[in-house]
Amino acid sequence: MNLHFIAIGGSAMHALAIALHDKSYQITGSDDAIYGTSKAALENKGLLPEKMGWFPEKITTGLDAVILGMHAREDNPELLRAKELGIKVYSYPEFLFEQAKQKTRVVIAGSHGKTTITSMILHVMQYHEKEVDFMVGAPLEGFDNMVHLTEENDFIVIEGDEYLSSAIDRRPKFHLYEPNIAFLSGIAWDHINVFPSYDNYVQQFEKFVSSIVNGGILVYNEEDPEVKRIAEETSNPIRKHAYHTPEYHVQDEMCILDTPEGELPLEIFGKHNLNNLAGAKWICQHMGIDEDDFYEAIATFKGAAKRLEKIAETSSAVIFKDFAHSPSKVKATTAAVKEQFPDRKVIACLELHTYSSLNAQFLKQYENALDFADEALVFYSPEAVSQKKLEKVSAEVISDAFQKEGLRVFTDPAELKQSLEATDLSNSALLLMSSGNYGGLDLDEVKTWI
Repeated sequence: MNLHFIAIGGSAMHALAIALHDKSYQITGSDDAIYGTSKAALENKGLLPEKMGWFPEKITTGLDAVILGMHAREDNPELLRAKELGIKVYSYPEFLFEQAKQKTRVVIAGSHGKTTITSMILHVMQYHEKEVDFMVGAPLEGFDNMVHLTEENDFIVIEGDEYLSSAIDRRPKFHLYEPNIAFLSGIAWDHINVFPSYDNYVQQFEKFVSSIVNGGILVYNEEDPEVKRIAEETSNPIRKHAYHTPEYHVQDEMCILDTPEGELPLEIFGKHNLNNLAGAKWICQHMGIDEDDFYEAIATFKGAAKRLEKIAETSSAVIFKDFAHSPSKVKATTAAVKEQFPDRKVIACLELHTYSSLNAQFLKQYENALDFADEALVFYSPEAVSQKKLEKVSAEVISDAFQKEGLRVFTDPAELKQSLEATDLSNSALLLMSSGNYGGLDLDEVKTWI
C-alpha cells in the first residue's frame, strides 16, 4: 500500500509509520515540526520529510489512503486535498484496527496505568519468546519501536487511549478497537477540555466495555468502585475476571511480592504498580502464559520509560522522574515513593502542565494529592495558562487546592532550579512529576546534585 501520514512526527504516528515501513508499505509524510526521538527515528528509516510544512501536491491519486494525526487541524491543506480527490482518510486508531481485524485484540484501558500494564505484558511475552503485535505509548527496554505489526502473529496488544482520534473523528480512540480481551484499570476524571463532566467521562468507559466482542473477556480492577459498577452492570454478554492488589511488603527499600511459591523481589514498587501487576497477570494467562512463568518474567521488569524511572542514585539519595500529572497519579506515585523509602525525606516536585491541571475549576481535584511528600513544590507557567486561553491561576489558588502545609509554588524556571539545587538531598528521595520539562530543567544536570 501507498500511505501518506499527515502529522507524521507525533509520538504514536511516527511509530506506526515505521511499523508499516517495516512491513514494506510505501510511506510518505508531512508535519510542521518534528523533534527529538521522533525526528531521529524517522530519519534513520529514511522517512523524515525533506521540508517542514504542508504540501497538498504530495496528495495524489496514487495513494491508497491517508492517515491523519491528532495534531493536524480540520483545515489542513493536505487533508482538504485528500477529500477533494476522494482518497480514503483514516484516523490513527481506525487504521490500527484495519491492521488488527484478523487478530485477537487485547486492549488495555483506564485513566491510569495503561502504559505500565501494556509494557508489563509485552515484557513477559518477550521474556518467554512469544511473538505478538503491539502498540504501546512509551519506549520500552528491548523494543526498537512502540508499534509492531506483522501478518502472522495471532495477538495484538493495544494501549487503549480515551482521547480523541483526530480533528475530524471525535470518537475516543479506544472505542474503535473492538477488543476480544479488554482491560480496565481505573477511572479518574481527566481531559476536561474534551469531557466536560465526570459523568460524560465515565460514559466513554461504559461504551468501551460495550464494544467488547460478544463472548469476549473483561479483566477489571474491583478496587475501583466505578470500574466495578460498569463491569457488573454491563449487558454485554462477556466473561469477567476481577483482580485486586496482591499481598506484598517492603523490606530494606525493596518491594517484595508474596506469591504461592514464596517471596519474589521486584524491580518496581508501589501499591499502584502491584495492582497493575495483578491485572497484567490475568491478561498474560489469557494469552497462554501460566502463573509461574509470569512471575519468573515480571521479576525482571524495570518499568516503562518515565514511569517512576530512576535517573540517579547514591547510597544516601535517589531521584525519580515520572509522567504523573493527574491528581490520582500524583497521589499514587508520591505514596509509592514514601512507602518504598519510609525513612527518607520525600521531596515531590510537580509541574502543572496539561489543560486539565491548569484549569482553575479542576485544580480542586488535587486536594491531598501531595500529602505523602515531606516537602512539596509545584511549578506552572503563566504563559502556558495564557496560551491555553484559561482563566489565570495564582499561587494562592494552587495552595488552596492542594491543601498541603508548606507547599511552595514557582512560576520562574530559574527560581525552581535554584531552589532544588540548594536543597539538601542527603537521606532523601526526589520525585520529579511532569508531562513537560519544568520550563527547560536539564535532567542531566539534576543527576549531578546528589
